[in-house]
Amino acid sequence: MQKKRKVPLRKCLGCNEMKPKKELIRIVRNPEGKVEIDKVGKAPGRGCYICPNLKCLEAAVKAKRVENALEAAVDKAMYDNLREQLSHE
Repeated sequence: MQKKRKVPLRKCLGCNEMKPKKELIRIVRNPEGKVEIDKVGKAPGRGCYICPNLKCLEAAVKAKRVENALEAAVDKAMYDNLREQLSHE
């Protein structure tokens, strides 16, 4: 009999719901201090997660949850890049 694997859950900064890690987008602050979108989910550094929809992104941006989670300032270009990526999906 195969053992069931536990699915890792992470909390979205926009809606505060626990969801499987694979369904969320990871934003990471790397050791150099640069904030970027982690496409593979394995980049080194401090990370936070957000649902792949604009509503959650806007809620997180408005409440400055991304800056607080990463303990760093996030430039507007990164948010614009993420908005553009979400609008195409």
